[in-house]
Amino acid sequence: MDSIERPGDQDPQETREWREALSAVVDFEGTDRAHFLLTEMVAEARRKGAPVPYSINTPYLNSIPPDKESQHPGDRAVEHRIRSIIRWNALAIVLKANKESSELGGHIASFQSAATLYDVGFMHFWNAARAGHGGDLVFIQGHCAPGIYARAFVEGRLTEDQLLNFRQEVDGVGLSSYPHPWLMPDFWQFPTVSMGLGPLMAIYQARFLKYLHHRGLADTANRKVWAFMGDGEMDEPESLGAIALAAREKLDNLIFVINCNLQRLDGPVRGNGKIVQELEGDFRGAGWNVLKVLWGSQWDALIARDVKGLLLKRMEECVDGEFQDFKSKNGAYVREHFFGKNPELLAMVAHMSDDEIWGLTRGGHDPQKVYAAYAEAARSVERPTVILAKTVKGYGMGEAGEGQNITHQQKKMGEAVLREFRDRFSLPIDNDQLMEIPFLKLAEGGPEDAYLKARRAALGGSLPARRRQSEALEIPPLSAFDALLKSSEGREISTTMAFVRMLNTLLRDKQIGKRVVPIVPDESRTFGMEGMFRQFGIFSQVGQLYRPEDANQLMYYREDKQGQLLQEGINEPGAMSSWIAAATAYSTSNVPMIPFYVYYSMFGFQRIGDLAWAAGDMRARGFLIGGTAGRTTLNGEGLQHEDGHSHLLSGTIPNCVSYDPTFAYEVAVIIQDGLRRMFAEQEDIFYYLTVMNENYEHPAMPEGAEAGIVKGLYLFREGAADKPGPRVQLLGSGTILREVIAAAALLEADFGIAADVWSAPSLTELRREAIDVERWNLLHPTETPRVPYVQACLESREGPVIAATDYTRLFADQIRGWAPGRYRVLGTDGFGRSDFRRKLRHHFEVDRRWVALAALKTLAEEGAIPVAAVAEAMRRFGIDPDKNNPART
Repeated sequence: MDSIERPGDQDPQETREWREALSAVVDFEGTDRAHFLLTEMVAEARRKGAPVPYSINTPYLNSIPPDKESQHPGDRAVEHRIRSIIRWNALAIVLKANKESSELGGHIASFQSAATLYDVGFMHFWNAARAGHGGDLVFIQGHCAPGIYARAFVEGRLTEDQLLNFRQEVDGVGLSSYPHPWLMPDFWQFPTVSMGLGPLMAIYQARFLKYLHHRGLADTANRKVWAFMGDGEMDEPESLGAIALAAREKLDNLIFVINCNLQRLDGPVRGNGKIVQELEGDFRGAGWNVLKVLWGSQWDALIARDVKGLLLKRMEECVDGEFQDFKSKNGAYVREHFFGKNPELLAMVAHMSDDEIWGLTRGGHDPQKVYAAYAEAARSVERPTVILAKTVKGYGMGEAGEGQNITHQQKKMGEAVLREFRDRFSLPIDNDQLMEIPFLKLAEGGPEDAYLKARRAALGGSLPARRRQSEALEIPPLSAFDALLKSSEGREISTTMAFVRMLNTLLRDKQIGKRVVPIVPDESRTFGMEGMFRQFGIFSQVGQLYRPEDANQLMYYREDKQGQLLQEGINEPGAMSSWIAAATAYSTSNVPMIPFYVYYSMFGFQRIGDLAWAAGDMRARGFLIGGTAGRTTLNGEGLQHEDGHSHLLSGTIPNCVSYDPTFAYEVAVIIQDGLRRMFAEQEDIFYYLTVMNENYEHPAMPEGAEAGIVKGLYLFREGAADKPGPRVQLLGSGTILREVIAAAALLEADFGIAADVWSAPSLTELRREAIDVERWNLLHPTETPRVPYVQACLESREGPVIAATDYTRLFADQIRGWAPGRYRVLGTDGFGRSDFRRKLRHHFEVDRRWVALAALKTLAEEGAIPVAAVAEAMRRFGIDPDKNNPART
């Protein structure tokens, strides 16, 4: 019993008696009874008004006492031999790739620190998808990819040729640097190397499994989401940004494993503090089950003998910078600088050799401790679990980087270090083979090979593995949305309203309605979606525990266990992560879902661009709807709300198909075609559509326009065919197309100039098709050249082309190279601001007067009209030649 007197203790004897009483309860009635009594005492003290000390942290010890540990069920010796071979192959992959130079790069140290953490999971916990089990989802830490390839190699899933082509992918036989489903679509499930996104996406994947289960779409009750990350990665805001949601939603199917090797990329994570204790506070405060795995089994006897608490005191006073330093040295150094701080501690290890002290491993390298933590986490009910596993970065790398600041960048290891690594892990490599760094295999039919195959067979097969295809859905024909294809007949609606009408039609569809997932970040009412609250319900695992304030209204706020709408709060990254979970459900759960994520377009690609890029990598399928889009449409909201560039950002993602429709029929055609491509034909693409909140009358779809809408350009209205004189081609998209239409009428009525009006729902798709054609022509010089679609549309038309959009000029500039003749672009360069739409469009120089002026000036430059006519037009339009440039003000 600890007999040390604490400062300020007025009655040490009484204190000792209380401690002895507690010890007796623990010894004879167990820790659960002790916990109950202490909880009651704390509650009673609070009722009496006594100040109760509070600490978010538990002692710097393993959370599970040795006598409470689930025992490792496997053959530890066989598993160690397999794990050692995987360790070697992992470093060999990187060393061979960088044998001549370090151009290709790669990472050795991260996996060496986490090898046991992965091995225990692969051997005993992670289920592959099979009959009766949908499969666990495992988010692999990106820098650990070589270790996962090494395991796949010993399982026979990857060849030596593939390993030799690590980070050499151009010829199609290599392995991607990190987990990338786009590059290895049968292997990797989740891209995680953009740090912070893995933890965030894992939380929403776990929540979406609950969504599927409650709605009866899939049995996910026995599935877990395991997410691996580094302690340095937890500095990314996204890593911790949604942990409160995980606890609030009771995601007991979620397990975080944080590899606490105490090092970031350049040095210590918390050199002056303790990252484990900091993270424990974060997660415990958020309501998680926290399991610390700090000390290996070799420490158990020492900790049991620590009756005075001296060892614990030393453990707790040591900062991470010191712990890192200890593991970069040797046993003698640890004896002197860790235990040597106190004579009694030094005496505690006097019977141990320096090698034995050096062999006091950290918990994350002990299969028994890791297994016990995993088993406890898997049993957690109504709470997510985080495992804080303490390890050594570069474990086994010795002088080449074990516990050293330089280890993350280490790409080479000398012969002496390789020999030490070989001997440390008892690897079957002769001295004369050592510098060849051979890949090691398990002897076919041998005990290790049989054991490995048996373990994975028991868990359903190999991981990681990715499903590329699911069932094809029966998509409703375009005629199902006939109301949107017709004229609104005097009624003024917005394209947002048109979209919501189409969404409601889809939600009621007998074939695919249950697959539709509307997602909004607390803006349902803004987008006119509040009617879905009552009709389809907002998903909540607990249903609705209160009577809503608006219960007596037609469209009241209704939460439901089987609710279909995901209402994510003011949280664009979280909502995007929900969308990704739904958009990849065809792969992760063999349940194709059709997600529509509706948000302010300005807060779309600008705010969640990294997640959108990851969605492309994951081959997501679904619709992103950028609401109230354009720089002059959301007129009252000001600079940070007004979008003039989201289409430029969406265009950078190769498999993101982008459209900026103006009319309801365009919205209908685009979405129906997207449904066909993604969910009937199962193309690995996703859609971005911008819709507006401006109300206006919508015409019926022109005959034959459907194909042009999909391609990105069609002739909306032809100017007077019999009109003599000059002619222009006016092109627009989104809400500014209406200004283009008005400009055509103005030119004809006031200046006698005929104007053909073109709707360009997708300038991005026009550019992509034109580039494809140009490339084909380049590679087929003896063939008849092909003509890009946009060029074919415009080259037979008379007059210059004037393009105007509600986005920056770069947006319409995309097709400049294929627009025949003169091509002039108007756009909304500059910061947005609040005002009436008509004033904003004049300010940004994209309204009908500016479109007409641009047409007249271009005709004058061609000599088709006198320059004086342009000056007269400026006077008539009230355009000030000294007006400030909106791009600069």
